[in-house]
Amino acid sequence: MHVPDGFIDAPTSAVTGVVAAGAIAVSLRGARRELDERTAPLGGLVAAFIFAVQMLNFPVAAGTSGHLLGGALAAILVGPYTGILCVSVVLLMQGILFADGGLTALGVNITDMALVTTVVAYALFRGLVKVLPRSRRSVTVASFVAALVSVPAAALAFTALYGIGGTTDVAIGKVATAMVGVHLLIGIGEAAITALTVGAVIAVRPDLVYGARGLRQRLKLRVGGELVDAPAAEPGPAARSPRKVWLAGLATSLVLAGFVSFYASANPDGLEKVAADKGIDKKAEEHANADSPLADYGVEDVGDARLSGGLAGVIGVGVTVVAGSAVFWAVRRRRAGDTSPGSTTTGATTGTTGDSGV
Repeated sequence: MHVPDGFIDAPTSAVTGVVAAGAIAVSLRGARRELDERTAPLGGLVAAFIFAVQMLNFPVAAGTSGHLLGGALAAILVGPYTGILCVSVVLLMQGILFADGGLTALGVNITDMALVTTVVAYALFRGLVKVLPRSRRSVTVASFVAALVSVPAAALAFTALYGIGGTTDVAIGKVATAMVGVHLLIGIGEAAITALTVGAVIAVRPDLVYGARGLRQRLKLRVGGELVDAPAAEPGPAARSPRKVWLAGLATSLVLAGFVSFYASANPDGLEKVAADKGIDKKAEEHANADSPLADYGVEDVGDARLSGGLAGVIGVGVTVVAGSAVFWAVRRRRAGDTSPGSTTTGATTGTTGDSGV
């Protein structure tokens, strides 16, 4: 759903740029409360994983494909504020290096694909885990539903922005119907990827899943006829370190972007298809970085398509994980220097036990 230059007029793009900048500023502050010494390294990894999976367009209807947006996945894994930053880093890398998503439309894309998807998904996710049984399965189910809803929500947000500042004269009702229809189908793929990924991480390291924090119950001991919380066991070095998860996630991202992406669907994604069918793209502009050496996810002067795309994917994962990690380590360092009472991390589950299944 990367919006190119020319779909939305300059005033609307400028306003969304301000909204996006404000969201990033708030998220930088909010991420200080979400990140600790174990989870800070995962922010860059989540961004790199989203970049990699976004290269894997999957077919959803005749002549149409879809790809992960990632807001729900990022919010559930590392927190909503950090999630907004993760997707924003991905969009920035894609726009600058790969000419994917217009530069003047960067505010539109961050507002739509990072802010809307993350806020909608995480709000729905938190509501669901409060009413569902306290278990790993509930987290996975809530992840599926939240991701599913987040995609048509982003489609509606784009439709609203188009209604305000669209550069072509197309009936808003037709745009809304087409956008929501195709993105409901794409949402199923988004939901499946999100639930599978969240479920996989919960299976091996539930303490690293932000959305699963606070679900485990503390072991109770009977002392003097009363039930009291048992002291939390001190976690060992293996429990504290996310290194194995980080290495496994990075290897998976590199394989997906460097190899599996060659087999992705070549059909236009949902926005591209709707834009072509409804005439939204009549005033689309060529990307300012169309001559980038990595434009269109290929390496310039590499003739073999498989090798060119694979190298571009690997480079993209590497750049994204470095850029994301730099951002989140900087946020973590700022948090470490903040001694205010509100800066402490809450809800960590390491060392707790119970029958909740999370």
